[in-house]
Amino acid sequence: MIVFIIIVAVIVIALVVTNIRIVPQANAYVVERLGAYMSTWEVGLHVKIPLIDKIAKKISLKEHVIDFPPQPVITKDNVTMEIDTVIYFQVTDPKLYTYGVANPMAAIENLTATTLRNIIGDLELDESLTSREIINSKIRIVLDEATDAWGIKINRVEVKNIVPPADIQNAMEKQMRAERERREAILKAEGEKKSAILIAEGQKQSTILEAEAAKQATILEAQAAREAAVAEAEGQAEAIRLVQQATADGIRMIMEADPNEKVISLKSLDAFTAAADGKATKIIIPSEIQGLAGLASSLKGILADGTQEK
Repeated sequence: MIVFIIIVAVIVIALVVTNIRIVPQANAYVVERLGAYMSTWEVGLHVKIPLIDKIAKKISLKEHVIDFPPQPVITKDNVTMEIDTVIYFQVTDPKLYTYGVANPMAAIENLTATTLRNIIGDLELDESLTSREIINSKIRIVLDEATDAWGIKINRVEVKNIVPPADIQNAMEKQMRAERERREAILKAEGEKKSAILIAEGQKQSTILEAEAAKQATILEAQAAREAAVAEAEGQAEAIRLVQQATADGIRMIMEADPNEKVISLKSLDAFTAAADGKATKIIIPSEIQGLAGLASSLKGILADGTQEK
């Protein structure tokens, strides 16, 4: 009996230990009892009844990323291309996720492909290539509404790549190359235009500066010539003034000496002598000066004889 009790106790302990479950963070367990949904275990310690309770599904509540392979789609202008998408989703209701759809990933992939074909079918090639944000938004809205019944929340949808046919890719590359060459030519022409403008402006400024310099030089030369002429005129005026002043001083000194008639005659003779040194070919000599000249000659001869006798 003691052995039996020990065996039963060991079995009970083993059953209890093996049926203890710890749910980790960001996870949830869906538990069934006798084949029917019983509850959803959250994070923490849980114990199930052996042979009666069963963990039907362990679900991660983290955000999941699914990269679907490229899907062939046809645009409104009948161009076939391939588009691959990336879906970011999260399980919000473990019960609906477990019992809502048999294969959630396959269901999301098929729904994404169908929705993508419908959206691209309403767009032309150029619009589909330039409207990724619009395509992403429309797909996310449709998927979010459809997967809400499956306990799934679509957080984001991204069109990763759009691959048009090879001939269209070549045409697009040629168009892009031509556009780049056109922009390069425009930039080059604008640069040459700006360079020509700068050169012309520089030449204009140089011409203006040269003209201004020539103008200033002419003004300075004119000022120098005017100042030289003024200085020369002032010098001549000063010379004339000095001559006149000397003449006036001589006359004043003669007048102050009270000269007699003979002195005046001698002064007249000096003036005659100065006049005779000029270039005049005919000179009229007053009679008074003629007599005085003879007297001067006689006096000169007497003085000379006196000198020799000595």
